[in-house]
Amino acid sequence: MDRAVLEGDPHAVLEGLALAAYAIGSEQAFIYVREEYPIAVKHLQAAVTAAAELGLIGRDVLGTGFTLSIELKKGAGAFVCGEETALMASIEGKRGMPRPRPPFPAQAGLDLKPSNINNVETLANVPLIIRNGADWFSEMGSGENRGTKVFSLAGKVCNTGLVEVPVGMTLREIIFDIGGGIPKGRKFKAVQMGGPSGGCIPEKHLDVPVDYESLRSLGAIMGSGGMVVLDENNCMVDTARFFLSFTQSESCGKCSPCRLGTRQMLEILNRISRQEARPSDIALLERLAIAVRDTALCGLGQTCGNPVLSTLRYFRNEYEEHIREGRCQGAVCEALVISACQHTCPVGVNVPRYVAAIAAGEYHLSAEIVRERNPFPAVCGRICHHPCEVRCRRGELDDPVAIRALKRFAADWYFSVDQETPEPFPLTRKEKVAVVGAGPTGLTCAFFLQRLGYPVTVFEALPVAGGMLMVGVPEFRLPKAVVQREVEYIRQRGVEIRLDQPLGEHLTVTDLKDRGYSALLIAAGAQRSQRIGIPGEDEGLSGLYYGLQFLRDVKLERPLVVGQRVLVIGGGNVALDVARSARRLPPPGPGKKREVHVVCLESREEMPAHDEDVEAALAEGIFVHHRMGAGKVLSDDNRVAGIQTLRVASVFDDEGKFNPAFVPDSEGIMQCDTLVLAVGQAVDLSFLPPDSELERTRWERLAVNPDTLATNVDGIFAAGDFVTGPTHIIEAIAAGRRAAMAMDLFLRREPGPIRMLDARRDLAPATDQKPHEVDERPRAAMPVLPPEDRVLDFRETELGLTEDRAGAEARRCLRCDLETQEESR
Repeated sequence: MDRAVLEGDPHAVLEGLALAAYAIGSEQAFIYVREEYPIAVKHLQAAVTAAAELGLIGRDVLGTGFTLSIELKKGAGAFVCGEETALMASIEGKRGMPRPRPPFPAQAGLDLKPSNINNVETLANVPLIIRNGADWFSEMGSGENRGTKVFSLAGKVCNTGLVEVPVGMTLREIIFDIGGGIPKGRKFKAVQMGGPSGGCIPEKHLDVPVDYESLRSLGAIMGSGGMVVLDENNCMVDTARFFLSFTQSESCGKCSPCRLGTRQMLEILNRISRQEARPSDIALLERLAIAVRDTALCGLGQTCGNPVLSTLRYFRNEYEEHIREGRCQGAVCEALVISACQHTCPVGVNVPRYVAAIAAGEYHLSAEIVRERNPFPAVCGRICHHPCEVRCRRGELDDPVAIRALKRFAADWYFSVDQETPEPFPLTRKEKVAVVGAGPTGLTCAFFLQRLGYPVTVFEALPVAGGMLMVGVPEFRLPKAVVQREVEYIRQRGVEIRLDQPLGEHLTVTDLKDRGYSALLIAAGAQRSQRIGIPGEDEGLSGLYYGLQFLRDVKLERPLVVGQRVLVIGGGNVALDVARSARRLPPPGPGKKREVHVVCLESREEMPAHDEDVEAALAEGIFVHHRMGAGKVLSDDNRVAGIQTLRVASVFDDEGKFNPAFVPDSEGIMQCDTLVLAVGQAVDLSFLPPDSELERTRWERLAVNPDTLATNVDGIFAAGDFVTGPTHIIEAIAAGRRAAMAMDLFLRREPGPIRMLDARRDLAPATDQKPHEVDERPRAAMPVLPPEDRVLDFRETELGLTEDRAGAEARRCLRCDLETQEESR
């Protein structure tokens, strides 16, 4: 920022410097500039020479009797010389080290004489203010912070460079309006403000005005005007480590808090990034950062802990995951990550290995590699939200590998070609295990416990197994036949599944324990729709449905009365599934066409639904109304007639919590004859007796140990949506696998903790493909039915990759796992 000013407009700086010197009666001025900026030095020298020739500096400037000498001082680029007393020491020819204050520079500065020091940007603004007046300058900015500020916008943002904005503009406006947002459709995570000594500000504070007080309250600083944008591929532990390593190396070493404290903090961060730290190290790191901040001699030491303190404040969970799970959300900590895709997968599927098997034509092997961690490859090949693709290293070059589509190809090939019935897992343990709930979490837990040698019985309340996969996900996204094949494979492996066996009056947790089950997992899912709580909702109106029940009735082909104009309230995947299902139902009458509208609080960028599902809904002719809420359900003759709408001012409050605010006097009306409320899912604990010993949380879920998933009752565990609330399918499967590992340790009477680390394999890949022999073709697009065809019925929308296209897509993989393992060896 300052270099750009010195290179592009050095005369503005000289003029501001001359005005400042004249104002305080100084005859000597210095400009301190890094010698590594040769263009800035050259332009400054030329500007000083020109100013002297014109009589603007030197003796008797413009006949006023005022004398001013300006000297350039080239520094060695030490970061600590950003501190004023260290800078003055450097000008004096001494080592750039700060000195205690008082005395302050205004009392005893350069050569112990009264001195005034200002930044280049400040001095360049002085002539403009003198020429145009203070009122002109104060028109820009807000509150007590007036004028403009130049920022260096860098990092994961489309438009990088220097930007000058009024003080008080929000971060969102700077990053998304001026910066163009985050490239490759990735999500914003944080912005690091103020240079290496600045702090990280998370997404929930994007609407905070950029001024000195606001940034300071958030743990950041205006500093040198650095603004580094981070996306979901950044690790906050690694970010703090990166900036602290810089300030640690730039510490002059004069004071012990900075000299020793920065080194100790960096050592802790290095241990955390290698999963060698203890949980107590987080508190120690925080205490060290505060101690250095409060006791260091100069600004470098006083602010060097900002990256640590701000990331601990907003992203403490990432520190805990590094230590407890060995998980790095950005998949960048080399000691923890084999390949970014495998590490990001919640169940840790060895993605490069199964993709390589497809490239070699070993489709059966590919499906079995997936099943090492995930018993639902065909399901996840269709409806997984594929976080692995977001981290795919190929995506840094062009587009990520189509990992989900390849998983589907291998699984479909397995079921369509390989018809051999698998053998049951051998039983090697005598302890019986019961699982309540045949959804993805329960069946996954049962599958892995059976593989470990335990006899497992699953009790399911519904007449079909698969949970929400069977009754909650529309047929056009996940056909019932696909789920049935996956469930049948789990059965063939030895898991006993008993249907129509609900927990309740006739079958209780106590009954199961009395039947000799040594351990019990409750994985009942989140199968109850959330209520909105608006007037008219509880009046039992005809034509009013809730999202989950609507989807269940459609999937089970139960009779539904759906009118000509359907209104769906909600912005998540359930709401879009409802809307797309309603669009496919038979028309309400001959010659009539159904309209489907989705009303959601969020903007397009804030919608929790997956982008691809939103795009598919729009292509199918569904109308989406953003930033709109429902204030009241309207009725006519005991039937739904519409809703009273409210325009949304904001969805989240200043703390980032969901707390919608509406624009006053913005009421409107949207008419409909069918209304579906699809704002979320909730856990239903009604099958547990009121006097149950099982401890509950204030959110009416079962309370469990987050590591072992054990409840307060010995031998009873709970996992999945039943504990966490609604999640993605792959996270429900991961919860089932963790539960199996925890229950195995419990039955073996072995202490934890649970370790779900990436599986390190032999270096030999599943194919003879070399790591860098990759296909240069673009990413394979998933073939889909045209929108005009797919809205006619519930046929599966995605058609799957052909064998040739799957092979070519698999060869796009860079096999970064091989390089990582070579380095580790």
